Amino acid sequence: MMEHDLLIEIGTEELPPVALRLLSESFRDSLDSLLRENHLAHGKAHAYASPRRLAVHIENVPLTQPDREVVRRGPGILAAFDENGDPTKPALGFAHSCGVTVAELDQLETDKGSFLAWRSVEQGQPAMEIIPLLVERALKDLPVPKRMRWGNSEVEFVRPVHWVLLLLGTETIEADILGITANRYTRGHRFHHNEKIAIVEPRAYVETLENKGRVLVDMDRRRETIQTQVMAAGQSLGGRARIDADLLEEVTALVEWPVAISGSFDQRFLEVPAEALVSTMQDHQKFFPVEDSDGQLLSHFITVANIDSKDPQQVKAGNERVIRPRLEDADFFWNQDRKQSLASRTEQLNTVTFQQKLGSLGAKQVRIGRIATTIADQLGFNNEYAQRAAALSKCDLLTSMVYEFPELQGTMGRYYATHDGEAGEVAAALDEQYQPRFAGDALPETPTGQALAISDRLDTLVGIFAIGQPPTGDKDPFGLRRAALGLLRIIIEKQLDLDLRSLIDTATGCFADELVTDLNADELFGFLMERLRSYYLERDYDADEFAAVLARQPRCPLDFDQRLAAVKAFRRLVESASLAAANKRIRNILRKAETTIPRSYDPTLLQEPAEQALAAAIGKLEAVVRPLFENHDYTDALRELAALQAPVDKFFDDVMVMTDDTAIRDNRLALLNVVSELFLQVADISRLQG
Repeated sequence: MMEHDLLIEIGTEELPPVALRLLSESFRDSLDSLLRENHLAHGKAHAYASPRRLAVHIENVPLTQPDREVVRRGPGILAAFDENGDPTKPALGFAHSCGVTVAELDQLETDKGSFLAWRSVEQGQPAMEIIPLLVERALKDLPVPKRMRWGNSEVEFVRPVHWVLLLLGTETIEADILGITANRYTRGHRFHHNEKIAIVEPRAYVETLENKGRVLVDMDRRRETIQTQVMAAGQSLGGRARIDADLLEEVTALVEWPVAISGSFDQRFLEVPAEALVSTMQDHQKFFPVEDSDGQLLSHFITVANIDSKDPQQVKAGNERVIRPRLEDADFFWNQDRKQSLASRTEQLNTVTFQQKLGSLGAKQVRIGRIATTIADQLGFNNEYAQRAAALSKCDLLTSMVYEFPELQGTMGRYYATHDGEAGEVAAALDEQYQPRFAGDALPETPTGQALAISDRLDTLVGIFAIGQPPTGDKDPFGLRRAALGLLRIIIEKQLDLDLRSLIDTATGCFADELVTDLNADELFGFLMERLRSYYLERDYDADEFAAVLARQPRCPLDFDQRLAAVKAFRRLVESASLAAANKRIRNILRKAETTIPRSYDPTLLQEPAEQALAAAIGKLEAVVRPLFENHDYTDALRELAALQAPVDKFFDDVMVMTDDTAIRDNRLALLNVVSELFLQVADISRLQG
């Protein structure tokens, strides 16, 4: 079968940079899938994108679909013919619908019986007729939250479309896509070569655009080019470029022909906190900062132009001129904010609303203080530090610097607290209260920072649940899922022995009674446990392992973690499967028993050697595992209990539990209950799947 490469390019106005890679890869993946669904098996699919285009190159696409045998199933043989062997109405109707006689039909044998069938061959369609429909479908399925119209057209897309290129081999596919007639022409760089460029065949696309159009259309190659240029520019400045991965990706999506250009600013601005300078350069100007070998900022930056200018000095001067007012602002805010201490801003927090029903930031800060000091007392942290950090925790939100650069909340609190002479741990906690800020972010290092971060999140969770606004579906306006996961990570990964259920009660008590009358603490605890489930599933624990521990409802996340690790280790033992099955059998027997089961068994009523052996094994193990349970050494405890596998199996082989003798039966039930309770000291291992 003849095959040719396929090339599709959609030329647009500048696409949203943060979504460019997603759009590009989604376009490729959708086309790849649609071609296969339509029986056009092909080779590798390549995604290309720049600010002004989305393109896909697919290798070895067949020129036509293969012919396919189509089998239509009709009525069953028994219903198709009467007792004389003549065709019935269902058989005649089926044959008529197929355009043939009953005699021309075949017989189809299946697991459900024999049926009349008609086999025909469906001729494959030319790829050129199918591809335009698939392109339209793929474009429609792109993850675009809001589409736009332009001009008088009814066509909708993420940005206005100016050209469409469709090539199969060397032939143009005739089609109208998004209101544009397709052809073989692309366009070059907006400034270097804003003209039509003919693409002879798909494999020449990338090279032609680069050589004639001054466009690097491969995003990965463009990203590498930018990184190489920026690193080289940093070295030429006597330092090294600080390359943020997200910024690098965004800049890659902003340019078609990248040219790195360095610039400088007045050294006096280096007296401003580095985070404010970096935020100005990275977030606002899309510049790469430059630092020395010790990680200290230098008074230089690197920008990536989308043009190879004949006068790069003019570009450099322009960027230096643009960044200066931003740095002047940061310098001004830094100096002005320090004229007033953080503590002096406390009263003003009472005028700032945290949430309409939950009151002001001042009220929230007071609640955080009560929770934080409770945590500090429980864990032996410095109570005074916790109280002071909580009292200052939201004050930097009222500073000019944070108003201008919201992403610096906490960070500026640390700087201003240090300037005010606050204790180092208190100052650090003001920054650490927001950690982790995102998935995989670092956790608070100081005890005070840990207490403050937990308290802030818990106060928000309890408050928002109390006013009846928990997350629903994919809507989570208060970021409660992120807050819950951060809280749990801190407790578990910093090994803080905290009773989460008790902390919820503490946080609830910090609100006015009328606000929390409808709070369902069990619902909130369940929400936290669901977040905990996601946390562990992402760390390669199995759902049934989590369920086994959750069945015991541990109130302390650290204790939960220790139990779960023990279940994971237990599962690797050869005895685990048999003991899990035995525990499931025991739980079923105990649940169905129509009697009150004694709390302990009577050794004098043990008659069979198997039940006597099991009782002896239990007696020996109880003394061993009791101190292990007390020390939360669950892994070793389960490893010891694995020795019960043989006597438990022997018991079920040799002993009839539900005997007619009531005393003997209840005693055996009590013995099994002891076995079950031993394992339940850790988890309900009956929930482990085979």
